[in-house]
Amino acid sequence: MPYWRLSGFYLFYFALVGALIPYWSLYLKDLGFSARDIGMLMALVMATKIISPNVWGWVADRTGKRMMIVRLGCLLAAVAFAGVFLGDDYWWLVLVMLVFSFFWNATLPQFEATTFNYLGKESHRYSGIRLWGSVGFIVAVAALGPVLDVQGAAILPIIIMVLFVGMWISSLLVPEQAAQHLSLSHEPLRKVLRRPEVMALLVVCFLLQVSHGPYYTFYTIYLEDHGYSRSVIGQLWALGVLAEVGVFMLMHRWVRRFGLRNLLLASLALTVVRWILIGQFPELSAVMIFAQVLHAASFGIYHAVAIQLIHRNFTGKNQGRGQALYSSLSFGAGGAVGSFASGLGWDTIGPANVYWLAALMSLAAFIVAALWIRPERE
Repeated sequence: MPYWRLSGFYLFYFALVGALIPYWSLYLKDLGFSARDIGMLMALVMATKIISPNVWGWVADRTGKRMMIVRLGCLLAAVAFAGVFLGDDYWWLVLVMLVFSFFWNATLPQFEATTFNYLGKESHRYSGIRLWGSVGFIVAVAALGPVLDVQGAAILPIIIMVLFVGMWISSLLVPEQAAQHLSLSHEPLRKVLRRPEVMALLVVCFLLQVSHGPYYTFYTIYLEDHGYSRSVIGQLWALGVLAEVGVFMLMHRWVRRFGLRNLLLASLALTVVRWILIGQFPELSAVMIFAQVLHAASFGIYHAVAIQLIHRNFTGKNQGRGQALYSSLSFGAGGAVGSFASGLGWDTIGPANVYWLAALMSLAAFIVAALWIRPERE
């Protein structure tokens, strides 16, 4: 298994996420866009995940050429993102963000399927590879905070462009052979989707990502409005993902000890607590530090559990489409709804109430999981 080549792609991919998600809204704010406009533009990046992973997943499951799709997606995303250097009016950025995110969002689900094909029956080792994505995120988000304090947000597109190129180069190092199917025997996709536990899992993933909308879209602006410097904000983002790395290092033990369902329920309950703390106590730095440590649960535990459940339920030729559905319904539809709704509510009902609504979404996800996702022994 080419551990470092697989890890290298995750490193660059999530370093790019660490530059884009925490700071792109800040760049848009510096361009003079309103909270509503920022929410809409950030929602576009998520919205393309509804369509893009499914289109490319369908192609990948029929051709077996997953890495070809990953490489092409990385290259075309970089070319499309270069459009930000040609203009900065609203509708031009709408076009640029739609096009680059359509190709960018095609890459990760197919790379995830490639990684699991390499792992075979040792899927519990996934976290040990994926943690390098968290390392990339930490390095990017922690380093960029001080840079943006000194240079301003105008330098951000250049940094993102460099990371796009790095991601494309890293994709060239993973051989296409890794992307071939383990087996072509599989249940019809419709039959898999009719299972109550599968439907419940997808609903949980959607609701949880809706709840992350105000965090991914406005957390940096929110803290800056409460007097935090961009350097400190970057450190808080990095702390959250550092806690996530700790989880990825321990998940293979926790899964065997506690089971996937119990870990999922714990992560959803702690996510409710996290959004309440961020919404109610932004002026208390100690509380904000604790809330960021809870990222270990709201993303780290949740993602490690969800992606293993997806892998177990979507097998054979459904593998790519399973990963695509997970990406499109959670990070795509859920992320888009969360970003758009938080943009609408930010200046009307206020940030605190937006985070209360986020907590309610997480609570709803907990209830669905508790009622319909069965323990493994059943």
